[in-house]
Amino acid sequence: MKTDSIFYRLFLEIPGVYFQLLGESPTLANSYKFRSVEIKQTAFRLDGVLVPNTESPTTPIHFGEVQMQKDEAFYRRFFSEIFLYLRQYQETKYWQGLVVFRNRDIEPKDTQPYQALLNSSNVTIIYLEDLGEEAYDNLGLGIVKLIVEDEAKTVEQAKMLSVKATAELPDKTEQQKVLELVKTIILYKFQDLEPEEVIEMLDMEDFKKSRLYQGIKREGREEGRQEGRQEGRQEGTLLTKLGMVPLLLKLGLSAEEIAQQLELTVEQVQQAAENQSN
Repeated sequence: MKTDSIFYRLFLEIPGVYFQLLGESPTLANSYKFRSVEIKQTAFRLDGVLVPNTESPTTPIHFGEVQMQKDEAFYRRFFSEIFLYLRQYQETKYWQGLVVFRNRDIEPKDTQPYQALLNSSNVTIIYLEDLGEEAYDNLGLGIVKLIVEDEAKTVEQAKMLSVKATAELPDKTEQQKVLELVKTIILYKFQDLEPEEVIEMLDMEDFKKSRLYQGIKREGREEGRQEGRQEGRQEGTLLTKLGMVPLLLKLGLSAEEIAQQLELTVEQVQQAAENQSN
């Protein structure tokens, strides 16, 4: 599973974090809806697009990209996608771009063709390595920080964020969104552990009751009788991947695209979608 998918889930479910990264009020998210947009007649897909809820000639559309791996062609692709969008959606007049890099080392050196754009007020660059411990004072930024946190600190900070979510969010649905995000991050970062070990670390006993978890456990027990602990670790990885399927479907990806991205079969993707809906 790609770390990028966690960010897209974060922006989808808690879009206020996007604006906090820009240094603006998270309440701006109330005026936007998060989309995944496919550019017609090309192979491009804009995964993070915040479109204003109401048409306005002065309200900008936001294009967000998270880049966690080295890719020297990133800026060429990013700006190509934006300007193809502007060509096809001619009603768009104002735009803002947000690029989130894990660190400065992975930022492309090939910037000359786009240096004027990078120097403009249209584009904001964020480096996650710059997020300090104070990020945990804010629930949304704390989740972002958790994604790139050192493994030794991850569990402690995840528990703190879970407590913070319960204390600060009166709405039970919003609480659950945050808690599920924290669980997903932990499952991603500790893929070498079995699900029971992760659940025990974060006191995730309620997750054991889900149909998705029970179905995976049944498959894992049958295979585990022959393959032992290695199969259990693979089960943990499978659990993490299948947990991302409903999100990626919401973002507009097809079952075939999700299967390719997460290295699953189309049948596994379809079954995970059915389990989520039941």
